[in-house]
Amino acid sequence: MRALYLDDSYLKEFESVVKEVNQDKFVVLENTAFYPNGGGQPYDTGKIISENGKEYKVVFVGKFSGQISHEVDKPGLKVGDRIKGIIDWERRYRLMRMHTASHIIANVFHNDAGAKITGNQLGIEKSRVDFSLERFDRELINNYIKKANEIIKRNLEVSVEFVPREEAEKDPSLFKLAMSFPHDFKELRIVSIGDVDRQCDGGTHVKNTSEIGTVELVKLENKGKNNRRVYFTLS
Repeated sequence: MRALYLDDSYLKEFESVVKEVNQDKFVVLENTAFYPNGGGQPYDTGKIISENGKEYKVVFVGKFSGQISHEVDKPGLKVGDRIKGIIDWERRYRLMRMHTASHIIANVFHNDAGAKITGNQLGIEKSRVDFSLERFDRELINNYIKKANEIIKRNLEVSVEFVPREEAEKDPSLFKLAMSFPHDFKELRIVSIGDVDRQCDGGTHVKNTSEIGTVELVKLENKGKNNRRVYFTLS
């Protein structure tokens, strides 16, 4: 299976063939543009249309044993069926904007405070990033958000490349997560934001920071020793 979103986050529609159907509603395709739940990014929704024109809502997408599985709202799809997949683009694009913004925010926190990401969760209305950060100063964090917005206004290009794991591991700056990257990945996907940020990531992103909008701080939470949670939204 090829995850088409890895090469093109802007792919709204695609054609494929049904490879597996389990319990009449869990569908595996030969290739897909639907993003599966994981890495702090929510799954895509949308629909699958069969050759006879019947529509199936995609209500959940997950990755299990290396396969991306699409949960549909009713039975009917069979192995070998040719289908068209259509992404709920408004939802996906909002998450893309949130995701690229979170990278920029993480970059500022990392550069200015040496903080690493200890957790994150993107959302439609608001997103959060957890940092290993000693100081919990609202004025300081507001300043970090201001710096993030200054970077966004530079209209930086966002690009993707694939690098052998051995090569990537020679550059510690690519790994801003406090936790380690899965060891079964032989090739790592690197997302670069202009000359500002470059890190390993498997999610979807915008092509230019001009698409993000403005980051607004929503609230802060103290989640224990050296663990701070920052909620933000976009306008």
